Amino acid sequence: MFLASLLQYAVKFVLFAAVAVAGIFIGKSLRSRKDAKEAGKIQEEK
Repeated sequence: MFLASLLQYAVKFVLFAAVAVAGIFIGKSLRSRKDAKEAGKIQEEK
């Protein structure tokens, strides 16, 4: 019983960690895309 519960929590932990890491990478990607767009707008105005 204890081992099954531990395995269940371990699987949940791995899934939540994967979602968190994916969120970090997606956030970095979106932020760099936004920064690149802003840099392009600044260069166009000059």
